[in-house]
Formats: sequence, structure tokens, C-alpha cells
Amino acid sequence: MNVEHSLEQPIHVPQQVPEPDRRDMTERIIEARSGWHDLDWRELWDYRDLFYFLVTRDVKVRYAQSVLGVGWAVLQPLLQALIFTVIFGNLAKIGSDGIPYMLFSFTAMVPWTYFANGLNDSTSSLIKSSQMISKIYFPRITLPIAAILAKLIDFSVALLVLSGLLIFYQTSPTWMLLTLPLLTVLMVMTTIGVGTWFTALSLQYRDVSYGMQFLVRLLIYTAPVVYPTSLIPEQYHLLYALNPMVGVIEGFRSALIGVHPMPWHLVGVGAVTATVLFVSGILYFQRVERVFADVA
Repeated sequence: MNVEHSLEQPIHVPQQVPEPDRRDMTERIIEARSGWHDLDWRELWDYRDLFYFLVTRDVKVRYAQSVLGVGWAVLQPLLQALIFTVIFGNLAKIGSDGIPYMLFSFTAMVPWTYFANGLNDSTSSLIKSSQMISKIYFPRITLPIAAILAKLIDFSVALLVLSGLLIFYQTSPTWMLLTLPLLTVLMVMTTIGVGTWFTALSLQYRDVSYGMQFLVRLLIYTAPVVYPTSLIPEQYHLLYALNPMVGVIEGFRSALIGVHPMPWHLVGVGAVTATVLFVSGILYFQRVERVFADVA
């Protein structure tokens, strides 16, 4: 036996793998939530990158391989306003408070289209993302809210078209234009409130999702889109204003057209209702969130 050769062979010493530093490891405990105070706002902030991704994804998917692209954001309210002008303005002779009916209806269609599309997209957001819900954890409420906020792109484009329509009809907004951000916040709160309610219901009861298109078509007649609020008897105005979109639509007309003073009584009642819908919608969503992965 060649001892010298054997001594030259390298000796392999097994290395011990160091244990991971547990100080760098975090543990997340997922518990059912049932109240407003249990909503983890810090967690929502931690998932802000996912929230941004969901918003941009919804915008890209909507316009991917689309010939008209953002033009759909213009055509939908514009064509509806044209149809309403012909049917309700010219044939039915419904009044428009001295405003050209095309301008009257299109001003209402801008916030209403946002509300309607936000409801439709948020209601189906959990069903479309069912694979993601059942496999990974993230705040589920980001799905309907992201779908709703993504519609602000369409809303902004429609506002630009409305600005051109105001120029065409030689209408100048007044100082009440400063209230437009407040009305926009009220519009978004209403959409999120109603949207979270129907989103949570749609995952447990699929009929909600199937009937949403029909429901939105009916809801348009509960708001002053094709007719002015002046046609409603004055003693019922506050009851009528329980629909937050009433104050939003009439507020948009006052802020942009300026023919009538701002209907603060309608906006105020609508703001209270929108707040109730917003809070209760999130509360209900949090209450049933724990069963989403089971029924998705």
C-alpha cells in the first residue's frame, strides 16, 4: 500500500449548516375579523405594491388588443347621452331645467358611468381572481377597491370630453367648480360602499353577479340622469337624496354648468348615506372574508 499517495488525498470534513437567524424570520397569524377596529390599515399599506399592480392590471386588461383603446371611455357615456337626447329630450320632451339636453344628460352620464362600471367590475373581481384567493394570502378587499379605482382613468377621460362639450355650448363653470373634488370623493365612496356589499354577496350567491348588469340598468332611473330633480315633488327631495348619486349628479351639473346653485341639502343627505354604505360595506366584507377561499 502506497502510504505517501494515500496521505496526499484530500480529506473531506462535513460542514455544519448554520441555523437561520430567527430574528430575520417573521410569522404572520391570520385571524378572522369581524369589526371596523379589526381592519389592519398597516397591512393594507404593506400591500400597496400589490394594490398598484391590480389597478394597472385592470387598466391594461381592459384596453389590451382593443382597437379604440381609451376611446371606449368616451363612447359609452357619449352614445348613451345621444340616445337619451333623442328619446327623452326630443321625443318624450322631458325638461332639462333650461340646459341643452345633450349637455344635461352627458354631465350626468360621466359620474353615473363610473358608478355603474365600478359596480360591475368590483362584483366580479373576486370570482375572476378565485385562483389567487385560494392559493395565497393578501387583503382580499384590495380586489374590489382596485377594480373601482381603476375606473378613475375612464372617468378622467370622460371629464375631458365634457370640457369640450362645455366649450361647444359656450358654457363657463363658476366658482362651484372647486367643489368637484369633494363630489368625486363622494362618488368613489358610494361606489366602494355598494361595490363591497355586492362583491361579498356575489361570491356566496352567484345570482348577484349574473343579475348585476340588469340591476345597474334599473338603478339609472333612480337618479336624475334622464330627468331633472325638479320633476320630483319637493316634499320627497330628502327621501330621494338617500340615493347618494342624486347629490353627486346634481352637484356635477351645478359645478360644471352653473345654471342652478349647489344643492347642498341633496349633497349633505347623500354624504351621510355614502358614509353608511362605505363603513357597512367594509364591515360586511370583513365579516365574510374568512369563507372566501372555501367558496371561491
